[in-house]
Amino acid sequence: MSKTSQELKAKKAKKLAVEDQVVDQKAPETETVTIKETPVEETTEKIIKAARVRGKKYLAAKKKIDVSKLYSPKEAVKLIKETSFSKFDGKIQAHLTVIDIGNLGEINFPHLELGTKRIELLNDKILAELKEGKINFDILIATTTTMPKLLPYARILGPKGLMPNPKNGTLTDKPEEAMKKLAVAKTVIKTESKAPVLHITIGKVSQPEKEIEANLAELIKVVKAPKIKKIVLSATMSPGVKVLVEK
Repeated sequence: MSKTSQELKAKKAKKLAVEDQVVDQKAPETETVTIKETPVEETTEKIIKAARVRGKKYLAAKKKIDVSKLYSPKEAVKLIKETSFSKFDGKIQAHLTVIDIGNLGEINFPHLELGTKRIELLNDKILAELKEGKINFDILIATTTTMPKLLPYARILGPKGLMPNPKNGTLTDKPEEAMKKLAVAKTVIKTESKAPVLHITIGKVSQPEKEIEANLAELIKVVKAPKIKKIVLSATMSPGVKVLVEK
């Protein structure tokens, strides 16, 4: 064996010895390492407890409500207004559990303003704006007399669903009544896609109790009482109040 081969063999043997020594030194450290895991159940319990923490105002409001009682619509509305503790004008919502999933119809609440919709009665100003390509309305009302003036703009208004027609009440010879009717909220009532529950605004805390009661009565009428399993009212910031529904 040559001198060079002997040197290489010696270096290789020395390297293996060093590696074995390093492994032997690290092994005890590996054995003493412990990992402390928090059980999933313990973590979940902590999260639930944190979620249940309520503020003093909420707890004070909840003391006024008997959670085991079904309140009449009149009592429920009054109680919601009393227990709402928001500094702003909160919304009042109805939370329903029904027997079916899907579309339950359309509703025109008698006392719920449609503030975001711009309703216009066809006149010369609207025609001039249309001629310039401007559309400054969300709902346009026309009469049988003025309707022919809109025909040149049918291709513009039609695809947008803005062309007046008798089916939705925008083509009428009683435009004042139509404007009043369309000024209230028209809402499609439908459940969540995978559950027979729905959440819908029926008024504001600042509204008179009779108006909110009327909106709630209209909701029950449209959905139909036999289809309703449960109704709970709540404000933006308030506990829930269960409502008695007469079948």
